[in-house]
Amino acid sequence: MIHTVQAGETLFSISEDYRIPFQELVAANPGINPDLILVGQRLNIPGLPSPLTIPFSIHVSLTNRTLTLMVQDQIQKVYPVGVGRVLHETPVGDFIIINKAPNPGGPFGTMWMSLSKKHYGIHGTNDPQSIGHYVSRGCIRMFNHDVEELAHTVPIGTSVFIRP
Repeated sequence: MIHTVQAGETLFSISEDYRIPFQELVAANPGINPDLILVGQRLNIPGLPSPLTIPFSIHVSLTNRTLTLMVQDQIQKVYPVGVGRVLHETPVGDFIIINKAPNPGGPFGTMWMSLSKKHYGIHGTNDPQSIGHYVSRGCIRMFNHDVEELAHTVPIGTSVFIRP
């Protein structure tokens, strides 16, 4: 998988976002200077499939509080979601799903899918009344049955586009 460096990112922060060891990221990108990466520079992220090989994509509208599952650019299903509240906004940008964890417990409901942004994910909830509202600490909350269905459908490496 290829990551394009964004403003403010460091090689260390990128390694944390993708949950891979720093030295593994350096080794996967021979010839780069770990102390000097540039905005727009493309980095190989080892161990993840290219999103271009995956027919699914996820589009989150923060304003509408919806998550849309697309299959080859066609709408497959639209789910209601809860998103970040004031001071804990859901990050806007392009990410991928990097791992899945069933039954994470607590407020995360019955499924957790990590995004390629440290501390953020798509997950279930133990508070179903929160769906459709600005309530989370930045994550995307779904009804447990919806997040289980989504996690069963999409593979690791699926693109997630979050927009205002």
